[in-house]
Amino acid sequence: MSEATTNYVKKDTYEAMKQELHHMKKIERPAASKAIAEAREKGDLKENAEYDAAKEAQGMLEAKIKYLEGVIATARILDESNIDTSKASILTKVTVTNLGTKKQVTYQIVSEKEADLKLGKISVTSPIGKGLLGKAVGDIVEVTVPAGILKFKVENITI
Repeated sequence: MSEATTNYVKKDTYEAMKQELHHMKKIERPAASKAIAEAREKGDLKENAEYDAAKEAQGMLEAKIKYLEGVIATARILDESNIDTSKASILTKVTVTNLGTKKQVTYQIVSEKEADLKLGKISVTSPIGKGLLGKAVGDIVEVTVPAGILKFKVENITI
């Protein structure tokens, strides 16, 4: 995530991130501190693998907390009722036909945090997500992906 990037999320995703952050700060952080204290009591810190592991786990937890705080601070909550379906935008479901394979697929364009290809949710920052943004029904989209160039025809846009 780059600095000052706006993260567009649905209200339920925003609330879930806040709950996750609260859990990490109130439950996981004290548990990590306790694990370090217990490991410290076991003697020489130079040769104490348990202490090293506890410190590393604490460092990883703090990094996750810092990342999530940044995502929440730059989050913008989107209301699905205000989304224009005349063009592909974040939170729209875009049905496209791959002109190479003639297969039709529907993607929902979502934030990086919500992306899950198995559920058909692609990130707004992914090559296909970027390529579809702003396109209307009937448009032909060329997307450069690691495997080459894909051509899609936009068939439908819904919420």
